[in-house]
Amino acid sequence: MELEKYIKELRALVNVDCGTHTPAGVNRIADIMRDLWRQEGWHADLVNLGDEVGYGVFATNKPQAARYDVLLVGHMDTVFPEGTVAQRPMSRDDVRLYGPGVADMKGGLLNILWAMRTLAPEHRERLAIAVAMNPDEETGSVHSHEWIGGLAKRSRCVLVCEAARADGSLVKARKGMAGYRLTFTGVAAHAGNEPEKGRSAITAFARAVLAINALADSGSGTTLNVGVVEGGSAANVVPESLTAELDVRFWQNEEYARVDEALHALCREGFLADVETQLELLTHKPAMAAGPETEQLMRLVERAGEEEGVDIRWQAVGGGSDANHTAALGIPSLDGFGPVGAGFHSPAEWLEIASIAPRIGLLRRVVSML
Repeated sequence: MELEKYIKELRALVNVDCGTHTPAGVNRIADIMRDLWRQEGWHADLVNLGDEVGYGVFATNKPQAARYDVLLVGHMDTVFPEGTVAQRPMSRDDVRLYGPGVADMKGGLLNILWAMRTLAPEHRERLAIAVAMNPDEETGSVHSHEWIGGLAKRSRCVLVCEAARADGSLVKARKGMAGYRLTFTGVAAHAGNEPEKGRSAITAFARAVLAINALADSGSGTTLNVGVVEGGSAANVVPESLTAELDVRFWQNEEYARVDEALHALCREGFLADVETQLELLTHKPAMAAGPETEQLMRLVERAGEEEGVDIRWQAVGGGSDANHTAALGIPSLDGFGPVGAGFHSPAEWLEIASIAPRIGLLRRVVSML
């Protein structure tokens, strides 16, 4: 393959600030990807997903198709704030590429493009292929999961092109996740003169954290983490309000149902007299599990790996992706078809140069065998 052309295209994608909450940057990526698909002769359009996020991109080789043989999925947003690219634009050494979103997942976007760019004409003619690139995966695909789900329901299978793991493994299962906001509203008072008139939101929260942590189950892998807290106004004021954000992870969707029910029950009961507690679900991704049809797809991927000389290994991982949503619909879904990378969501993020061509070849082979 023309590796330097790939890296040039990748640099154009990485060197754009395109965090989920920077829709102008996400739209710049959407414009680039739409134009690249059109240059390959594919039908490609921007998809309006609402005012709060950037555009999605839909591409297909068969615009009149009612159903698709495969849906290829990737996301265009990153977790990084505006200004990150100016601080650390894409760079390279002899082994790796570095930069914000280089592996998560600009490399995956290009692997989809290059695999289809080099797909043999007879397979392009035989297969109906859909591509969905969304603008908000990093915040749970709140605005795009219904769009992607609609396409998945019309597809035989879904291949998500997040990065392969650092050891090259593909992803067969992912934990589900739920994000909540907790709001505590008490009564403010002077902490020195009239503390008895106050009702402390922070005290209520402190009790709540202990109860929330007790819902975790290490045996089933269910975790709860209060990661963001904001409350109080001054040390000499009984705090009236506090907000906190909670992350829940689970391997079984039944565990999510258990935790969700318990959280609502705890908040209804309250944690301190005269302090109101409100619970709001912000995001939810069901657990991604490999059913019988997905197991069949795994065997096909393994055969493709043998033909391409790529050692296929599988992992179950704690982070979520758009594969969680499509798997929950009963559509065979696998993940990790991007280049090998690691350090996601950090300044240390990297992509392994030597993995680019083999992983494009693997994805191309898998699609050709459908």
